Amino acid sequence: METENPVAQDQLVSDLDALRRDIVVLGAMVVEAMQAATAALLDTDLATGEKVIEGDLAIDSLAHSIEDRAYEILASRHLAGEELRTTVAIIKVVYALGRTGDLMINVAKASRHLYPHPLDSRLRGLIDRMREQATIQMRVAIDAFADMDPVKASALSDMDDAMDDLQRDLFRTIFTNTTPDEVGIQRAVQMALVGRFFERTADHAVSIGERVTYIVEGWQQG
Repeated sequence: METENPVAQDQLVSDLDALRRDIVVLGAMVVEAMQAATAALLDTDLATGEKVIEGDLAIDSLAHSIEDRAYEILASRHLAGEELRTTVAIIKVVYALGRTGDLMINVAKASRHLYPHPLDSRLRGLIDRMREQATIQMRVAIDAFADMDPVKASALSDMDDAMDDLQRDLFRTIFTNTTPDEVGIQRAVQMALVGRFFERTADHAVSIGERVTYIVEGWQQG
C-alpha cells in the first residue's frame, strides 16, 4: 500500500482540525440563535425575531463552507480509519447544526403568528424550560465534539428524557388552556409546533453525540 506523504498527512490533520474548530464556532452561533429566537417568542418581540431570521444567513454560510471543505477532502484524499470517520461525521454534524438553525427561524416566526398577544405564565415557563434543556444538550454535544469525549456524548440520550417530559407537559397545558375559538386554536397549534421545534433541537444534539461516538470508537448507535 502506498504510504501517505508526510507533508500531505500533516496538511490533512491541519485541515481536519480547522473544520472541527469551525464546527465549534457554528455550534456557538446556533446556541446564540436559540436564545434570541426564544426571547422573541416570549416577549412577542418582532424586531428580535427578524434579527434571528437575518442572522441565519451567517449560519448557512459557515455551514456550507465547512461542508464544501469536507467534501473536498473526501474527493481528493485516500482516507481510512479515524480520518475517514471524522470527515464523514463532520458533514453530518454540520447538517444537524444547520437544521437547528432552521428550527430557530421557525421559533422566531412563531412570534409573528402570536403577536401582539402575550403568552400566559404557564406556557411561558414551559417554553423557557424547553429552551434551557435544549441549550444544555446542544452545549454538551458541542463540548463532546470539541473534546472528542464519548462519555459526554453518551450522556445525551439520557438527558433527552427531560425534553420528552417537558413536551408532554406543554401539550397537556395547551389542551387544558385552549379556548374553543379560532384564535385560541391557532395559538394552540403554534405552541405545539414550537414545542416540536425544541424537541427536534434536542434530537439533533443527541445525533451530534452519536457522531462523536462514531469517530472515537468506530461504531454507530441505532
